[in-house]
Amino acid sequence: MKHVFYKGDDQSKPTLLLLHGTGGNEHDLVGLGKEIDGAANILSVRGNVLENGMPRFFKRLAEGVFDMEDLMFRSEELKNFIDEAAENYEFDRDNVVAIGYSNGANIAANLLFEYKNVLKGAILHHPMVPRRGVELPAFADAPVFIGAGKNDHMCPATESEELRDLLQAAGAKVELYWHSYGHQLTQDEVQAAKNWYQTKF
Repeated sequence: MKHVFYKGDDQSKPTLLLLHGTGGNEHDLVGLGKEIDGAANILSVRGNVLENGMPRFFKRLAEGVFDMEDLMFRSEELKNFIDEAAENYEFDRDNVVAIGYSNGANIAANLLFEYKNVLKGAILHHPMVPRRGVELPAFADAPVFIGAGKNDHMCPATESEELRDLLQAAGAKVELYWHSYGHQLTQDEVQAAKNWYQTKF
């Protein structure tokens, strides 16, 4: 997978796995990652799917309607990539925190839904529930931050609340942060995520 890796100054910190939104690339969230933790490793990945020329992490059938078969395939592809990157760049595979926005947050959420211990925690900006009617692995207090907009027409408030409830039921410690805007990532939301991260990691 196309990606960039920046080695951090403090190897005891998590490696931040950055996952962009639709139409983004592996450079989009690097500034965000450095804002969250300037001393951590950064592994920023580009999605392998193109939708009208725009990179994504998995296909969708319509807005808000995921191609489930492709979601499963791409989630496994991403998990395997993280495993390989940990070997190649010599970072602690058990200390990876995902930071995803929109489509990137959705595949990060599905990693949590699919694989036990795949991530130590996650910051999910404007995610949806990736799949329903599945049994989640036990999370053993894994910290998850969900950033959501009360006027987000792409990701209704009920999605954020349902995702929180599903993750909490599986043992995750979830903080749901609201702002009154739409789907955009606001500076207030970034600051809230940073403050949360500093208390967890």
